[in-house]
Amino acid sequence: MDEEVPEIDIAEFATRREQGVKVLDVRELDEWHDARIPGVIHIPLTDLVERASEVPTGEPLLVVCAVGGRSGNACTYLRGLGIEATNVDGGTKGWIAAGFDVERS
Repeated sequence: MDEEVPEIDIAEFATRREQGVKVLDVRELDEWHDARIPGVIHIPLTDLVERASEVPTGEPLLVVCAVGGRSGNACTYLRGLGIEATNVDGGTKGWIAAGFDVERS
């Protein structure tokens, strides 16, 4: 039985991030270098299965990609592992469009 993945918008994401909830960015390395939300954990979706042991457990986790598709898939996988993962609708592009700070390499 598939469980629906919980999802939040950019405003709620900003609030939860300020409260210290950990953030996982599942975009590819080149996207991450271009612009990223400060303080994220970066594990590309393509590496998530082999690097799942690096994902924080025992606490809520917010998951971002560019707009929300890949992060939704990551949440489905992580929730199957018992991780309380929530998808961020709008992702990094929504974060940037809302005028929040980013880091660049």
